[in-house]
Amino acid sequence: MPEARAPVPAQRGPSSEQRFRWTPRSTEELHWDPRYQPCIPAVAWDGSTAHHSLHALFTQAERLVSINCATPGETVAVIEFLMAICFAAEACPSSDEEWRTWIADPHALDGAPGWLDDQPDDAWDLFGSEHPLGQNLGLEPEMGRSGTGTAQLVLEQVGDYHQHFDHHHLDRGDPLPAAEAFRAMLTQHVYAPYGRARISGEKLGATVTNLAAGRLTGRIRVVALGATLGETLRLNLYPPEGPGDCLNTSWTTPGSAERRTFNKKATPRVPRSSADLHSALGRSILLRGRRGPDGDALVDRVLIGAGEVLELDLRRHLQDAVPSRTMNGQEKPLWPSPTRALWQDAHALYAAVVNRENGLFTRLGSLAKRGVGAPYHMWAVGLLTNQALPMAWTQGAYPYAPGMERHLYHASFRGSKIAEYIAGSLKSAAVLAMETAHPAAHAADKNHLLARFDARWLFWPDAAQPFYRLLDTVIREGKVDDDDPVSAPLIEYATILVTSARNHLTHRLDSLPPNSRSHHARARAENRFEDEMARAKAPAEIRGEIAHD
Repeated sequence: MPEARAPVPAQRGPSSEQRFRWTPRSTEELHWDPRYQPCIPAVAWDGSTAHHSLHALFTQAERLVSINCATPGETVAVIEFLMAICFAAEACPSSDEEWRTWIADPHALDGAPGWLDDQPDDAWDLFGSEHPLGQNLGLEPEMGRSGTGTAQLVLEQVGDYHQHFDHHHLDRGDPLPAAEAFRAMLTQHVYAPYGRARISGEKLGATVTNLAAGRLTGRIRVVALGATLGETLRLNLYPPEGPGDCLNTSWTTPGSAERRTFNKKATPRVPRSSADLHSALGRSILLRGRRGPDGDALVDRVLIGAGEVLELDLRRHLQDAVPSRTMNGQEKPLWPSPTRALWQDAHALYAAVVNRENGLFTRLGSLAKRGVGAPYHMWAVGLLTNQALPMAWTQGAYPYAPGMERHLYHASFRGSKIAEYIAGSLKSAAVLAMETAHPAAHAADKNHLLARFDARWLFWPDAAQPFYRLLDTVIREGKVDDDDPVSAPLIEYATILVTSARNHLTHRLDSLPPNSRSHHARARAENRFEDEMARAKAPAEIRGEIAHD
């Protein structure tokens, strides 16, 4: 995820009369159609990245490796939209059996580009005067009064839609190229967090300011990745529900779902079809365009209000949801955590395949093993938020080889358990060092002093790559019918982590001054760590033994 832009100091802006002056959309002839305009960055087999139109993504799907957007969430949002087009075009398998056939004998998604060609042009114009793509033209009366700069559109810039109490940042006039604005709009529809919109409800209704969380906000989205873009789409498509002609191209498209109004609280609606689900307009968005100096299409003003609220069924509409339980026992899809690395929960993904939990995982578990290594990956993506404030993207790609899900579950579960035990031992050593070096410390100072010796925050980042190598080793060297292809790689993995932890602890203890009390604190901390590694309750792999649980 790109670093957030530094706050821009308040500047003397235009007068209220100038700021709220609004040029109607119809005064300038501006058209931009993502079906044929290069708008999505994708990686080819030779490693080069180029922008492709939606039409080209489908026609070249077997020659492209992957979508490569600026952030993981933007990439997921594009894949969601491509899936919606496939469902709308009926370029999707009709049954689980046909899905397996599509994977085993790659089926071209050639129905999608033909369907796009047949669509009316005004339904795909980002700056259309009647049905702007992905937008709600009903916001138009508010654009002059409430429209902001483009920072509001980009999740990595937008903060909580307010950022500064005087709103100068949001009013900065930094235009976005139409392609970037299009991708940011797709990301808003699926990932925007809940909160309060920066828009008046005086004309449209009070509830236009109440923003519900996006369809993928607050949970981990799992995307199955194949060797090509075409294979990735085939892996994630599924037998559809409902009619195909339910793609949400705009809020006002004729024949589309009956949209909510903003004069009362939204009543969640059940998606009419798979195409409807994956293209749902989670925000009301309106973009104002203009031509740049070189004649290119730009977006210079943005307006965002409340959008659709969907009633989702866990098994029907969340085909990729990983079951997890909260502390009070409530079942919910696996969610991103600010305190726990995503790879520590990789075993939950493999468990979902082992237990055939839901659509995607049931289908992945039904595939036959082929070739050497991991033909697929399970890519997990989540958005970390602090209430209404987007903070960071979290992601991880975990190899998957059909038939080896039980071995991969065992390796990932034990790998996480080993890392957690070692991290806990580092904390114990740090506490002992702090108590010995500062025996009279005030309670208010202890957390600060403990951080000086706590090596966990150095250890955790270094533990990730050995974990990924562990999974790769299990797949590369193991066989489906092996009794135990996991234990030896786990012992090697544990040795690497213990060595890393020991080095980080030594580095943190180096901050002690050269005196007798400090020498005593160092010795006690190092001995505590070594004792923890040798204890009977430590994971067996740390002692070089095979675990039998």
